Amino acid sequence: MNLVPASVFDVDEIHQLAHKIWTVHYPPIIGNVQVEYMLKRIYSKETLQHQISEGKEIYFLIQSQKENIGYTSIEIHNNTEAFINKFYILSNKHRSGLGEQTFNALVKYFDKINTFKLQVNRQNYSAINFYFKIGFVIEKVEDFDIGEGYQMNDFIMIWKRK
Repeated sequence: MNLVPASVFDVDEIHQLAHKIWTVHYPPIIGNVQVEYMLKRIYSKETLQHQISEGKEIYFLIQSQKENIGYTSIEIHNNTEAFINKFYILSNKHRSGLGEQTFNALVKYFDKINTFKLQVNRQNYSAINFYFKIGFVIEKVEDFDIGEGYQMNDFIMIWKRK
């Protein structure tokens, strides 16, 4: 597994991965209509290009055997805290150890960061269990209005370096 820093030249790849991952994983959790809304809102090529070029989020492609199998993005909040905005791996690669390897690589890459936080849908049981497995705990429960009547009903989870 390799973390490869992404640039604006990787927008098409991230866009394609997002559509592959989201259209398989999320319809049973939030429904097809909300999946389409979120893909258009969060993963349009323009939005991705803006996020990457702005530099607020640091994007990585996740590779296994030189194949792009996912992506992640991190937002550094201060010298010791970061927020994982995106952490997605193709569903056919789940339960292979690649998610844990990816998180360990992020922790190593951001060696000065002591606390990582993320949001996860409260109905996304497989992801929640994965985060528990790698040491995250639930910090709080929050609901977010994302427009057009849609909500994100999430857990905020936190991991602290030991």
